[in-house]
Amino acid sequence: MYVAVKGGEAAIANAHRLLADRRRGDRSVPALRLDQIVEQLALGVDRVMSEGSLYDRELAALAVVQARGDMIEAIFLVRAYRTTLPRFGYTSPVDTGAMQVERRVSATYKDLPGGQVLGPTFDYTHRLLDPELAAGAEVEAPAQRPTEAEVMPRVSSILAHEGLIEADGDMPLDHIPGDITREPLQFPMARDIRLQALSRGDEGFLLALGYSTQRGYARNHPFVGEIRIGEVELELDVPELPFAVPLGSIRVTECQMVNQFKGSAKAPPQFTRGYGLVFGQSERKAMAMALCDRALRASELGEDVIAAAQDEEFVISHSDNVQATGFVEHLKLPHYVDFQAELDLVRRMRAEYEAREHEDKSAEEKREAAE
Repeated sequence: MYVAVKGGEAAIANAHRLLADRRRGDRSVPALRLDQIVEQLALGVDRVMSEGSLYDRELAALAVVQARGDMIEAIFLVRAYRTTLPRFGYTSPVDTGAMQVERRVSATYKDLPGGQVLGPTFDYTHRLLDPELAAGAEVEAPAQRPTEAEVMPRVSSILAHEGLIEADGDMPLDHIPGDITREPLQFPMARDIRLQALSRGDEGFLLALGYSTQRGYARNHPFVGEIRIGEVELELDVPELPFAVPLGSIRVTECQMVNQFKGSAKAPPQFTRGYGLVFGQSERKAMAMALCDRALRASELGEDVIAAAQDEEFVISHSDNVQATGFVEHLKLPHYVDFQAELDLVRRMRAEYEAREHEDKSAEEKREAAE
């Protein structure tokens, strides 16, 4: 424990007051409401929910306000709050194939059952600042038309029909999925545990690793088989009831990457999969997660582990931004005793070095004088 500094408690209390003042800002500007953040900063709220492992838009918005927009601090706040909540049980596996789709695109097939649905996306915007937003201009209502519900089979199912992609695999009936929020990480880890860690990993870190795979580090030539965003139903199995109880719906983003695979002694040439699933609308994170998931399957598929994105311990241990923040920011805390010990050591080493230099110089002068 660090020794107390005189006046430390008063300084900390004043720092909290100053932080609250800076958070509020100019009192002549109306304070932000949580509903404004939920509705108008929705993608930031989605990131906090996903990496904070808690699906609650208002709590995520509160964390964003409390953290003054610092997303990692907001994620930390949400995770800390999450630890105080009771655990009632686990929902049944979500059927994303039955998703009420808001956006669904594929880079592998132009025409596919159910069609391409662009939905709300930045993909086709010009990336130019819009001064009309600053002026508070009215927003035009989106176009609407009646439509019939269509089945949207996954692209992976289309490829599986021809036997060109690895099977989904059957989950053993006695398999109990792990829970990284209750159990310490152990390496090597099962894929379900790894996917949990990736799902709440830092978006920027996973994005950089995914980018590295495209630049030749663990190259696996990915295609976006499909990205879909929409609402999925959550159901809970209650032992006393013969049916699952619906709890409501949540918005998620799912990405399936389709990757080349030349085959091995155990498997024929076929496409393999990388998978990503996150809370809210966050397709960049889901894509990065899918790229990393596929890279981390190198050993499973008999591929050489030659890049950082293929190293399970490296990726998972460093993808958690809350843990990373703790390790980095603890350097700001007092290390007076440690530093004084090292300072004393460096001074002694410096004195010994200078003494040797002086001795060597004296010996050299004596040799020169003797000559």
